[in-house]
Amino acid sequence: MQKLQDYWTERSSQQQVILGAAFLGAFLVVALFAWLASRPSMALIYGGLDSAQAGEVIAGIERVGVPYEVRGDAIWVAADQRDRLRMDLAAQGLPAASSTGYELLDGMSGFGTTSQMFDAAYWRAKEGELARTILALPNVQTARVHLALDTGRGYRRDRNGSASVTLTTNGQPISRDQAASLKYLVSSGVPGLQPDRVTVIDSQRGIVASTEDQTGADRAAEMKRNVERILEPHVGVGNAIVELNLDLMTETELLTEQRFDPDQRALISTVTEETTDESNSTGTGAVTAASNLPDAEEQPGDSSQSARAENRSQANYEVSRTTREVQRQPGATRRLTVAVLVNGVPQVDAEGQTVLAPRADAELETLRDLVASAVGFDAARGDLITVKSLPFASLGEDGTLAAPGFMDRLALNDLARIALIGIFALAIIWAVLRPILRNRSGAAAPMLDDSLPPMPQMAMMAPMMSPMSGGLDGFINEDFAASPEHPRIAPIDFPGVEPLALPSADPVARLKAMMKERHEESVKILSGWIDNKESVN
Repeated sequence: MQKLQDYWTERSSQQQVILGAAFLGAFLVVALFAWLASRPSMALIYGGLDSAQAGEVIAGIERVGVPYEVRGDAIWVAADQRDRLRMDLAAQGLPAASSTGYELLDGMSGFGTTSQMFDAAYWRAKEGELARTILALPNVQTARVHLALDTGRGYRRDRNGSASVTLTTNGQPISRDQAASLKYLVSSGVPGLQPDRVTVIDSQRGIVASTEDQTGADRAAEMKRNVERILEPHVGVGNAIVELNLDLMTETELLTEQRFDPDQRALISTVTEETTDESNSTGTGAVTAASNLPDAEEQPGDSSQSARAENRSQANYEVSRTTREVQRQPGATRRLTVAVLVNGVPQVDAEGQTVLAPRADAELETLRDLVASAVGFDAARGDLITVKSLPFASLGEDGTLAAPGFMDRLALNDLARIALIGIFALAIIWAVLRPILRNRSGAAAPMLDDSLPPMPQMAMMAPMMSPMSGGLDGFINEDFAASPEHPRIAPIDFPGVEPLALPSADPVARLKAMMKERHEESVKILSGWIDNKESVN
């Protein structure tokens, strides 16, 4: 402790400030590493909860007494306690489901509950049960179901009800097959509801169309994937760019067409009439007085006879007529255009460098036929397909961003532990190897004559240190002069070569140099010798 105090008093004020700052900084760094290393490793237990659910989960964690942290909408707990804590919270029903099912009906009593109140509670319970079922999907985080039904009572058979399902996913989109399944799920759970009256909505991507009623964007994306899937095995992945424009009809159109062909006729009816007419007439004689007698005979008169026959035929013909009615619904393809850009093929030019050359026309024509078959090309509709081959531009010098490495995936606590272990390991290695390196460096030093004459007795030091004797220089000049045992070595002069600055082999010269360099230490040593001398006397 005395040596440490002496070392501190020997330093100047500036050196003391530097030493204090260095000690404080080292202490803070070690304390920081120790604090980070002592912190428990945190792991995510729940994320994306609403405020009510998060509050209930935090209250359950506090009852258990496990350390936790809240980072945004995520809750982090100690990694070694996460699995057990999750099981405990699940046993308590946490996190509670945001939707309520048929348990709404448990608290309703027959007194004071009208039929309208019961119907409202029933449909709320139905919505909650459907939402719980939808939450079983692995990529669905939250779900809400809204039912719009006609609750009027009566004997009407048809009900024009509808429903909508709003979903929030964890990043994986809802596929068209899942949307179709959800439509049938909701329609099956509600009596009289048709699947086409159910709408599935993704909170990030909008309305999700099912397989049978997919939108134009979905159809265009599917056709684009088909073209890319055909081209990539031949040209390679990333060597074909496909852009597709699908012009669809957005309005309903009804066309009625009627045509008459005068060159073509059809016999529809034939009418034939035959008429025969015969008539006979006989006249009486002249009237006289004898004709008034009872027995008088009638006198024959004039007679006539006539006959007539008539035949008539009528044929009815109809002119050929064609009637056509065409109804076009929204979604029909009006026109299709496809543009395909294919990368060139590597070739070696005359200078020996590899360049990209456009592909042959025959190859491009074959690729065009494949694309036309994949998209359903129709020339009568005005479709257009363009296939070109051009060399792609190379990547820039900066390249792409590197993937996250091992250090990026480490947590802050793990990095602190690794750094702390490394610092202590380096300190131990330095403490062990420093004496070894010092011994090796001392053994490798040149063998100089460092022998000294016998140290004079303590009684001889007093007159040497007195001012009358000339001090230490006088002692050295008188007692350590050149002698046969220790002759002075005169420097050897080589022409054109400067003498090397090596330590002097003369022990007296070395002693003088050491006393000049460490004047204060030498004075303290001599003062200590003098004090010891006086104490002995």
